[in-house]
Amino acid sequence: MNYTTFAQLYDELMEPKMYTRWCEFIEQQVPELTSAQILDLACGTGRMAILLAQKGYKVAGADLSADMLSLAEERARKARVEVPLIEADMLDLAGLPKFDVITCCLDSLCYLKDKASMVRVFKQVYKHLQKGGNFIFDVISPYQTDVVYPGYMYNYTDDKQAFIWKSYDGAELHSVIHDLTFFVSDNTGDKYERLEETHYERTYPLNVYLEMLDEAGFESVREFGDFGCSEITQTTRRWFFSCHKM
Repeated sequence: MNYTTFAQLYDELMEPKMYTRWCEFIEQQVPELTSAQILDLACGTGRMAILLAQKGYKVAGADLSADMLSLAEERARKARVEVPLIEADMLDLAGLPKFDVITCCLDSLCYLKDKASMVRVFKQVYKHLQKGGNFIFDVISPYQTDVVYPGYMYNYTDDKQAFIWKSYDGAELHSVIHDLTFFVSDNTGDKYERLEETHYERTYPLNVYLEMLDEAGFESVREFGDFGCSEITQTTRRWFFSCHKM
């Protein structure tokens, strides 16, 4: 089984409601979005980018994984929307044009290995934003990595596949390790193929994110909980940021 199959299986785990709420949050932060050029960074299989395109926005998607982009292309074709797709590393966006809005959703930034990488991405985003542009992203909070995730387990099964998700503490402060295991039917009903992958995530205190964004050049930063519907508290699991380039 290749990574394209894993990408499709992993994508199926994401609740559609998450993308709908993310889209609503983006629209709240950028009222003039209909005329904006948008880049969805770490777009994965394109669900967020396609949702925006279906609303009439001009959006492109960028991802490091060719397999993810292949699935995104197929998804866009079925949805009958035009979403230019770019194979690119968020650490180096050289060659890409400037955009009015850059988004990065579902804690994709938490897969970066350290603060230096995070700052580098923030600087790349700032460089590729038009004057007056907005960077909108989310990350998981230290409460999520330190309290919620350790010992977390999720199991799922249906007629064609079974899935096991286990999470435990990582080696770094505010980090977590996810072990993902799929058992997928070979369509005969007699055999299941096993596919395993380990994901590493890391986050930082809120003030550290604000410092890194300031270092990257962002002059105005707002932070929220619950897709912009609440203020951040000590038990907020996911932080949302709206950063403006003057």
